[in-house]
Amino acid sequence: MQSPGMRRRLNRIFLKLYSFFGPQHWWPAGDSFEVIIGAILTQNTNWANVEKAIFVLKEKKCLNPERLSKLPLHKLAGLIKSAGYYNVKAARLKSFLKFFFSFYSDDIKCMGSQDLMILRRQLLAVKGIGPETADSILLYALNKPIFVVDAYTKRIFSRHRILKEDAAYEQVQDIFMRNLKNDAKLFNEYHALLVKLGKDYCRKHNPKCEICPLYGQ
Repeated sequence: MQSPGMRRRLNRIFLKLYSFFGPQHWWPAGDSFEVIIGAILTQNTNWANVEKAIFVLKEKKCLNPERLSKLPLHKLAGLIKSAGYYNVKAARLKSFLKFFFSFYSDDIKCMGSQDLMILRRQLLAVKGIGPETADSILLYALNKPIFVVDAYTKRIFSRHRILKEDAAYEQVQDIFMRNLKNDAKLFNEYHALLVKLGKDYCRKHNPKCEICPLYGQ
């Protein structure tokens, strides 16, 4: 769905949020590989739990591709325990690392030089990596212009009657991709602002509608 009205509305929402919250400086990580690990670990948990797991990996000097790939699965699971579903996530990290070494020889720059849609298809073929995780890796780790959709996005825009909360991932993403400038920096900031709004105001339970910065938009 592409229209001048939708374009104006999306841009108005962005400017309102940016003016209210300011820049979010997201993703909070030291380097691209750390972003990738964080994107996989953050599935079904909050960022505070992921930070604890990443801290442990750093403390054990394991937060690099070679050391993680050599780490036995059960030991990796133990190190990321705070992220929840640690056995599942350890296996997913191993699956990504196998892909990373097989396709890109442990080279982030080589991976980042790949065509966006080709790389997206490759990531989606990795066991345990779905659209949101793949797009988070593409946008936040590799600076590729693709919009990340999450539960906050759907909740906020369904409450503003822009889409249905049960809309398909691709349908929601398409609205942003067609009506916003194709710019990774913009997509990064927009998504981060929606996360901030969703956490602080547009909550699943007890939303703060009357003091929300988007009230009446």
